[in-house]
Amino acid sequence: MSVHARTHVRVARPSRDLGAAERFWTDGLGLRVVYRKPADGEPGAHDLLMLGLPGASWHLELVGAPDRHAEARPTDEDLLVLYLEEPVPDDLVARLEAHGGRRVTSPNPYWNEWGVTVEDPDGYRLVLCERAWTNAPDAP
Repeated sequence: MSVHARTHVRVARPSRDLGAAERFWTDGLGLRVVYRKPADGEPGAHDLLMLGLPGASWHLELVGAPDRHAEARPTDEDLLVLYLEEPVPDDLVARLEAHGGRRVTSPNPYWNEWGVTVEDPDGYRLVLCERAWTNAPDAP
């Protein structure tokens, strides 16, 4: 089978301001720049910013288009959930807020009980969950 548990995952989405997004995800959360490619004025090209952690099987790709406005259209349920397996550190939330994030209440009470939800500068939501991930059928 070509898709398996170690298949690399890329979450890609547009960003209105790659500089603000980079500060949130790197200085705020602690991700690293994995790859960066400016459009360099090429017609139809996009600015790319890929963020992740060494050895991780996932990364976040943010796309900007210098010749047109990148329309981020997040909803309250567009979530990137990180399972920390420990209480969410207050200093991490403060760092995210200091780097362009905004703490919000989730419409899903589960995330309010078990974590903290922070909107990134584009309005997409990051949930820091204190629980451990489980493959149990009742896991959200």
